[in-house]
Amino acid sequence: MVYTRFTLAAVIICLVSTLAVSQYTILPKPIGEESLVYETERVFHIRAHSNGFSLGYSVGEIQTWYKTKYFYFDLGSLKNSKEYSQNFRFFSSTLGAESSRSFIYGKINRLYALRAGIGNKRFFSEKARRKSIIVGMNYEYGFTLGALKPYYLKLKREDIDRGGLASNSTEKYSEENADVFLDETRIFGGAEFRYGLDEIKLKPGFHGKFGANFSWGNQDNLIKALEVGLMADVFLSKVPLMVTEQNKQYFLNVYLTLQFGKRS
Repeated sequence: MVYTRFTLAAVIICLVSTLAVSQYTILPKPIGEESLVYETERVFHIRAHSNGFSLGYSVGEIQTWYKTKYFYFDLGSLKNSKEYSQNFRFFSSTLGAESSRSFIYGKINRLYALRAGIGNKRFFSEKARRKSIIVGMNYEYGFTLGALKPYYLKLKREDIDRGGLASNSTEKYSEENADVFLDETRIFGGAEFRYGLDEIKLKPGFHGKFGANFSWGNQDNLIKALEVGLMADVFLSKVPLMVTEQNKQYFLNVYLTLQFGKRS
């Protein structure tokens, strides 16, 4: 699985790089041409990766035309690669057909990740005057603080006080209720987000990523870019996300990021 993801990422980066170079003329920075000097850049990003998504913000020091060092933070979610959402239709003599809320079978915790660290970005060339892009690379590393929130389900149980009629019970996984929690015929969907907020546990770790960056636009003070590459989050112990699948302490992802910001 890891080898496959590395291979996929390498193929994507090579293809995008080849297309960029073949469709645009990329020139070195003109010598002696007057231009504005920028010292700082501020960038927002939206990132989708193979096991979740995230939003982030960075502030960078422009050291040379081609090199920027920046500090960043990023907040998003991580999931087990085997997770998938589903729902069922239930039938009763009183209510007829009724669809359950969507849920993830076997899931016992949600994982949210707050990342912060240092990054370096380097461009290999400057944009030409017309219809061109800058091709570069960047890497990041830093700390990850994971937040584990219990995953609650609405389960159908027999209510003795109602003569054995079914009633919904909102529960998280435990060894005592495993037979009901993992019985698909008893699951009436996932519970609302508010359940488990007072039971969050922290999971420290660290992360790193490496990618290819493609920036475009006619104004040097505005930043519009796409980035593609590999990222990894490693925690100090295994992260219990599912009871039906193997849980690991690391997450390796292929990612695609959209960036937009401003230089000053």
